[in-house]
Amino acid sequence: MKPDLRNPIPFDSYKGNFIQHSANFDKNRLRGEISPSLLVLNHLSYIDLSMNNFLDMQFPEFLGSLKSLRYLDISWSQFFSSRMQHLNLSNNALVGPIPDTLGRLISLTVLDLSFNDFDNSMLYCLSNLSSLVHMDISSNNFNSLILDALGRSTTLTFLDLSDNNFHNSMLLYSLCNLTSLVHLDLGFNSLNGSIPYCFGKLHSISVLKLDYNSFQGPIPSEIGNMTQLTELHFTRNKFKGRIPQCLGHLDNLAVLDLSNNNLCGHIPSSVGGNAFIDIIPPWIGYKLTHLSFLNLQSNNFYGDIPSQLCRLQNLQLLNLAQNNITGNIPHFRNFIAMAALDPKYMFDPRKHKSINKHYQENMLDSMKGRELEYTKTLKFLISIDLSNNGNVGEIPEELMDLFGLLNLNLSGNHLKGRIPNNIGNLTHLESLDLSRNKLFGPIPPSLSSLSYLNHLNMSFNNLSGRIPMGNQLQTLDDPSIYIGNNGLCGAPLNSCLNDKSSDGDHKHVDESKAADETDFLWFYTGIGPGFSVGFLGVCGTLNFKKSWRYAYFQFIENNYNWISISIAIKFAQPRRKFNKDKFGG
Repeated sequence: MKPDLRNPIPFDSYKGNFIQHSANFDKNRLRGEISPSLLVLNHLSYIDLSMNNFLDMQFPEFLGSLKSLRYLDISWSQFFSSRMQHLNLSNNALVGPIPDTLGRLISLTVLDLSFNDFDNSMLYCLSNLSSLVHMDISSNNFNSLILDALGRSTTLTFLDLSDNNFHNSMLLYSLCNLTSLVHLDLGFNSLNGSIPYCFGKLHSISVLKLDYNSFQGPIPSEIGNMTQLTELHFTRNKFKGRIPQCLGHLDNLAVLDLSNNNLCGHIPSSVGGNAFIDIIPPWIGYKLTHLSFLNLQSNNFYGDIPSQLCRLQNLQLLNLAQNNITGNIPHFRNFIAMAALDPKYMFDPRKHKSINKHYQENMLDSMKGRELEYTKTLKFLISIDLSNNGNVGEIPEELMDLFGLLNLNLSGNHLKGRIPNNIGNLTHLESLDLSRNKLFGPIPPSLSSLSYLNHLNMSFNNLSGRIPMGNQLQTLDDPSIYIGNNGLCGAPLNSCLNDKSSDGDHKHVDESKAADETDFLWFYTGIGPGFSVGFLGVCGTLNFKKSWRYAYFQFIENNYNWISISIAIKFAQPRRKFNKDKFGG
């Protein structure tokens, strides 16, 4: 079916950009709203509505539900009137230049051209949209030339330029004029160079996403002027140097992702991978008190994990994997969001009124042995990943009180001791990796009560005894889960040989042998000094105490005489009896 509803009266003539209409042309132009009754035409594939007058009418969104539609002509129909405020052309695979008629929509406040294939042609028309508040042109083919035009849209509060072909960061300076911006997304481009220092003027910004680019140099201290920031995403760049302490001024920060850069130093105790070479700054813990997600994976941080991080009550994700961190794991007992499962502690972008209602947070996290992306389920993500560091000591018992944990990864460290018996408290755990440590002893039976567990790795430790049995553990039947633990037995490994090993209470053979050797060493080491002290004590007393000396030697002499007489009598009795028998006496 091909309904042709175009105006049948042709144009009289063209004069410049103006069209001279005949009276008949105007009379035959359709007006008013297009009826949604067209939806009953299931096989409709062609509609021509050109040369009509739909001035001030909203574009009929229901046309997008006509699945058989292959041809639509609405040219010269004046849908895009000067009063239009909202235009959404997203996800239509549109190609080529932006229509220059967009520049006439001076009342437009919301423009969404995302997920198409527009290029830079006719971009100058966007600079005329002086009322724009929300612009999303992500996932297109735009390049750096567009940024200059956008710098004039000073009313913008939401700007998403992600997943395009921007590459020259110098043109970002034009965005410094957009002082009303609340949300700026430049992720997934090829931007290089440094972040413009003038970004510090964007005092209203709440979400700043520069992830998956090639930004270099240090993180500018001017970022600390963005005091309304709730989310800062700098992952997958080439930033270097230390985490600037000015980030401690960002009191509202809930998400801090600096992973996969070249940052260094101690992890700031005020913040919670990069090639950062430094310790983790302690100020993270006592300044960024609203932090929910802290990702410093894949950097060069060293030193201990600051105990100040334990103050972050709202923390749901702590990822310090693949650094050079050493020392004991803190108790983390104050991570209330991980323990209480109380909605008031859980991350929710809607709590931040400045964030646009259309915005959807997303984050990547390594879990279940692979990297997963979390969007709508992000607020439910509760994870601790300290893998591939140099942590020592035992697994803190307090970790077993974080009942909401979905992921616990302590692999690739130098942890020793036993696995806490109450690991079964982590009832929501889906992924547990304790591989490549020095843990010994049995696997706690309570592990079998983790009914949601679907990823487990205990390999390359010194564990022993029978592997616990349980409904969920029976599904984890890959022997590689337990490889490198010579003392383990039971499914999916070889059967246990005796009940004692099945109880899982005996110690690892190497551990017992080492303990026995240590006991004997101390025993023999103590014999010599003990004998010397005792001998000298007795001799010293007898030397200085005359009456004791006489009594002692008198005692020795009496005993000697008694023993001598007793021996003589014992030998004399058989001899007397022999002589009596011999002579018949």
